[in-house]
Amino acid sequence: MTVDDLRILYDYGYWANGRLFEAISKLSSEQFTQEIGVGHGSIRNTLVHTMSAEWGWLARCGGEARTSRLEPNDFPDLDSIRDTWDKVESYVREFLSQLRDEDLDRFAVYMNPRGEQRSMPVGELMQHAANHGIHHRAQVAIMLRLLGAAAVNVDLLFYYSEKRGVPAW
Repeated sequence: MTVDDLRILYDYGYWANGRLFEAISKLSSEQFTQEIGVGHGSIRNTLVHTMSAEWGWLARCGGEARTSRLEPNDFPDLDSIRDTWDKVESYVREFLSQLRDEDLDRFAVYMNPRGEQRSMPVGELMQHAANHGIHHRAQVAIMLRLLGAAAVNVDLLFYYSEKRGVPAW
């Protein structure tokens, strides 16, 4: 893995956010917070969890510090999530712009939820965080369908196709 590989993964995630945010913006506030039983219960909760985790892993790797886990109740609507996620995205992009391939092997030391010290290479942790986001974005896409919204395809194939300006199918 290279830093360029990570940049692509995160760029893909932010592209997917844009597609999801467009669809979510058409929901009512009740639908946005409705407990569905997928992901972290609701679209709002799943988005906040994903954003918080991404920022948390970035901080563990040496990027912008996050004071504490983000809480869904602090984000009453999509705009509040977008505002914070724009900041997180800028922190990630800045971190990746300064990272070199050899930095990916540096071990980051962090505490797990049980207070136990752990360490893993920065490259693996950043890859994990990007993949974690992919997982939860797919859950949000499913929740949108369960709420009766139009399907949103956040598949990597569509990201690459759009970047190249060619049809995916």
